[in-house]
Amino acid sequence: MLKLSDQTMKLNCDLGESYGAWAMGLDSEVMPYIDQANIACGYHGGDPLVMQKTLALAKQHQVTVGAHPSYPDLVGFGRRSMQCSHEEIIALVHYQVAALDGMATAQGLKLDYVKPHGALYNDMMKDPKVFQAMLSAIATYPKNLALMLQATPDIERYKALAKEHSITIYAEAFADRCYNDEGYLLSRTQSGAVLNKAQMLLQVKQLVEQHSVTTISGKQLKLSVDSLCVHGDNIEGVKAICDIRKMLG
Repeated sequence: MLKLSDQTMKLNCDLGESYGAWAMGLDSEVMPYIDQANIACGYHGGDPLVMQKTLALAKQHQVTVGAHPSYPDLVGFGRRSMQCSHEEIIALVHYQVAALDGMATAQGLKLDYVKPHGALYNDMMKDPKVFQAMLSAIATYPKNLALMLQATPDIERYKALAKEHSITIYAEAFADRCYNDEGYLLSRTQSGAVLNKAQMLLQVKQLVEQHSVTTISGKQLKLSVDSLCVHGDNIEGVKAICDIRKMLG
């Protein structure tokens, strides 16, 4: 696979989300094709053994490792918002990041970034208080970590706020999700929110060639993208990942 420095747009995937006897995703099939692995930290998916095995797989394929923390919501797979205080968000992020960071260190790996999961990710993008809490959590963690968030038309606003904390932003777009006219992901409760393989490949082609996406209403939005995400729990996306890899170069 290509090294990170060899391409403009990286490919990332949410992985390590199995838990106990419950299996999620096709991690071993995905890992050879990606540049960045967003690894679950136990609050929405993942457990110590799954985390350990996922990190070993990332090391085998020389994939950059990121922490994928969420609200403490195993039953809801982290997709339900919780009313957490500023201090609670910092604590729950530190707890999860530290767990993955420690296990990564044990295998000689270095944690590079944080990408929140599910409702915590969506809340961070839409609620300034949650975003500030996330920035505070990363800024006060004892290692220098980047923050991965959604590439929106107003991404520069997020970057300016992150710069105040000396935090690097990785802006990501999504191969397998439809966008609304504001540049956010269409809710999974709405029809057409998750794209099929053909739609995914068209969206990736547009992102690579035109640096834009077409929204649910047909509007074109320009996006500045560092990394492209394929969700590990979307089987259609996993099946398309080889084709997506070729399109990114």
